[in-house]
Amino acid sequence: METRVEKMAQVAAIVTLVVGCLLVLQPFVTALLCAAIVCFSTWPVYQWLEQRLGGRRTLAALLMTLLLILVVVLPLALLALTLADNVTALFGQVRELFADGLPKPPDWVASLPLVGEGVDGWWRGLATSEEKLGEALKRVAQPMQQGLLNAGLILGEGVLQLSLTAFIAFFFYRDGAALMASAKSATHRVAGVLAPGLLQTVGGTIQGVVYGIVGTAIAQGLVAFIGFLIAGVPGAALLGFLTFLLSMVPVGPPLIWAGAVIWLAFKSSTGWAIFMVIWGFFVISGIDNVIKPLLISRGSSLPFVLVMLGVFGGVFAFGFVGIFLGPTLLAVGYSLVRMWTQPAADKTAG
Repeated sequence: METRVEKMAQVAAIVTLVVGCLLVLQPFVTALLCAAIVCFSTWPVYQWLEQRLGGRRTLAALLMTLLLILVVVLPLALLALTLADNVTALFGQVRELFADGLPKPPDWVASLPLVGEGVDGWWRGLATSEEKLGEALKRVAQPMQQGLLNAGLILGEGVLQLSLTAFIAFFFYRDGAALMASAKSATHRVAGVLAPGLLQTVGGTIQGVVYGIVGTAIAQGLVAFIGFLIAGVPGAALLGFLTFLLSMVPVGPPLIWAGAVIWLAFKSSTGWAIFMVIWGFFVISGIDNVIKPLLISRGSSLPFVLVMLGVFGGVFAFGFVGIFLGPTLLAVGYSLVRMWTQPAADKTAG
C-alpha cells in the first residue's frame, strides 16, 4: 500500500512539473517549433560551415544565426516598414488610372458565356457614370485598406517572432548534435523498433515541405518582385509578398501578375505588358511547374488542400510564422498517419 502511494505521489509530481514547464514555455512554443524546423532543414549547411571553421561550433552557430537574420528577418522588417509607402503608391496609381473614367469594355466581354451580358452592362454603367465608379472604388478600397492594415500588423508580429526564432536557433545549432542524440534516444524509448522509420518519415517530410513549398514560395515572391520592379509596377514589394503568400495556393501567383498585366495595358504600356506576360508565365509560374516538383521530391508530398489549410490555419494559430509552421506540422501528421495505416491496409488487401 505504501509503495503504491509513493508511486502515485511520484506520478503526480512529474505531471505537475511537466504542466508547469509547459505553462512557462507556452508563449515561446511557436518560436521553438519554428527554430527546430529551420535548424533541421539547414543542418547540412551548418555542418559544412562547422567543418570549414575547424569544428568551432559556437562560431558556426553565430554565423548561421546572422545568415538567418540577413536572409529572413531583415527583408521582412524592411517590407513591414515600407508597406505603408507601397500601399500609398499603389492606391495613387489606381486613382490616376481612373481619373479620366473607366474605359468601355472590349467587345469580347459581352460574348462570354452565361455572365458576358451582365458583366458588359455593369462595366458600361461604371464607364458612363463617375458617381457609380466612385462608389464602386470606395466599396473596394475600404476593405482593402483594412486588410492591408491587418497584414501590416501580422508582418510586425512576424518580425518579432522570427527574431526570437533566430535567437533560439543559435542554441539549437550549437548544441544540435546533443539534442539530436537525445531526441533519437527518447523516440527509441517510446516507439521501439519503429523509431528509425519514424525519424526518417518526419525528417523527409520536413525537408519536403520546407524545400518544396516554402522554398518555392520564396523563389516565386522574389522573381515576381524583380519583374514588377523592372516593369515599373507600383507597390512591387507588396505584390511580391502577395505572390509569395498565394504561391502556396493553386493558381495563386497568376492572379497577381495577371493583374499587373491588366494595369500595364490600361496604362498603354503595351511593351511592358507583354514583358510581364512572358515573365509571369515562364519565370514566376515556371518555378512552380519545374522547380517545385524537383525540390519536393526530396521529401514527402502533401495534398494541396492540406497546404491551404496549413497556411491559413497556421496564420490563425501561430501568426505570421504559421505560414511555414502550419503546412509543416500537417505534413508530418499526414505522413505519420500514412506510415501507421499503410501496413494495416496492406494486410487487408492481402
